[in-house]
Amino acid sequence: MKATVHITLKKGVLDPQGKAIGQALHGMGFGEVGAVRQGKVIELDLAEGTDEARIRDMCDKLLSNPVIEDYRIDIAGA
Repeated sequence: MKATVHITLKKGVLDPQGKAIGQALHGMGFGEVGAVRQGKVIELDLAEGTDEARIRDMCDKLLSNPVIEDYRIDIAGA
């Protein structure tokens, strides 16, 4: 089974990389772009039957920083 974890900075946390991306896009002529927030995606191949609580445990302990990041889990086929 496959799970995809989307990790983003929490609202209110400064995102200098997102700001730099936005400025670069504007400099390249993409003026329609507003605010930009960047994040990361982690794809996990898991044993069949792994429950979402187990994946959340992985996120809380290693994959994300719960102080400054939020995450969303997508399980393929769910």
